[in-house]
Amino acid sequence: MTSLQIVGRRSSHFTRITRLFAEELGLSYEVVPIYDMTAQDSTIYANNPALKLPILRVGDEVVFGTENICRAMAERAHKSVAIVWPEQLRGNVSRNAQELVLHCMTTQVQIVFGTAIAKLPGDNLYFEKARLGYAGALAWLDAHVSDALNALPASRQLSMFEASLFCMIEHLHFRPTLPVEQYSNLEAFRKSFAARPSAQRTAYQFDVPPGNG
Repeated sequence: MTSLQIVGRRSSHFTRITRLFAEELGLSYEVVPIYDMTAQDSTIYANNPALKLPILRVGDEVVFGTENICRAMAERAHKSVAIVWPEQLRGNVSRNAQELVLHCMTTQVQIVFGTAIAKLPGDNLYFEKARLGYAGALAWLDAHVSDALNALPASRQLSMFEASLFCMIEHLHFRPTLPVEQYSNLEAFRKSFAARPSAQRTAYQFDVPPGNG
């Protein structure tokens, strides 16, 4: 089988979801780090014209985007895993929960890139509103996470909702953007999911360019 390369960052929650899926699916893969997120050359992003990560590279073929990558890997896996995808969620609570998890992930990227990398003022209205919406989404998720989890099929082995929720909450510990300890239900879920071998093998870390370690 042609080797799988995940082009991204070990410090990225979007990249971690794909790594977690690869581990759960029993696929061998290599992480190809993108060291500089200010780069504006698409070749650094495996020719993704949107200049975004992660990207799955298999030989000469590439797949853009976290969910697309997870689906592509599931199609390649020899191991059968019962996965619940977003379109299989039933009920407004479950669907809203998945939407808010993705919102939180995207918002954290905007805040970190804007303030820490682009050095824009953190008190700008754009970031203030982003933090307010982020906190509101976390509070909603904390109040509804049990219902969303209980609505998932008991026969599942993995779901995009659980994987993305875990990676999102863990990232708030790795890159503190908003306080997360107050959300006891989210923290309980994080600690439970963290026991999975796939979670332990994909811990966040910063990629250090060769020669800089």
